[in-house]
Amino acid sequence: MAQDFRSARFWAQALMETALFPGARAVDATMGGGRDTRWLCERVGDEGRVYAFDVQPEAVERTRALLDAEGLADRATLFCEGHQHMADFVPEPVDAVMFNLGWLPGAVHAVTTRTETTLRAVEAALSLLKPQGLLTVCVYPGHDEGARELRALTEWAVGLDARAYDALLKCYMNQPNNPPQLIAVKKK
Repeated sequence: MAQDFRSARFWAQALMETALFPGARAVDATMGGGRDTRWLCERVGDEGRVYAFDVQPEAVERTRALLDAEGLADRATLFCEGHQHMADFVPEPVDAVMFNLGWLPGAVHAVTTRTETTLRAVEAALSLLKPQGLLTVCVYPGHDEGARELRALTEWAVGLDARAYDALLKCYMNQPNNPPQLIAVKKK
């Protein structure tokens, strides 16, 4: 049987399965169309909480509509705010933080995550993580800003104190189309 290596989003979810449980606290740092927010809400259960961020009102409305339709809205708090400010809005330590960088699916590609704010956001995420908490970042290096983000995030992850964090990079090595890559950080 042929093995499919899947995608960065699949890898992020597979890792997140180990960090999430009923009652968990999680952050979706890049709400987008709401699919990751919904997925996190399903895993944290009725007693859990998901905090989700996006700078675009359209992303917040799409996510709100999706959660309402799925009966999950009471598990999430949505913020139309930059992810670099998450520590100002999330009132408690969290078990997991998920980033899916790039742009809002189906929207103008001129509005995209930016290296400078993403670096501040991953630092904010680390400050919120509980011990054994997990941070995942799907990075899309197929456009100029995505390539900048990947270089900066890789350098950031390499520089993390190995006594406090484990950092992982998962990627295809021989694909010409620059597929997404996954950076994962676990707090020790």
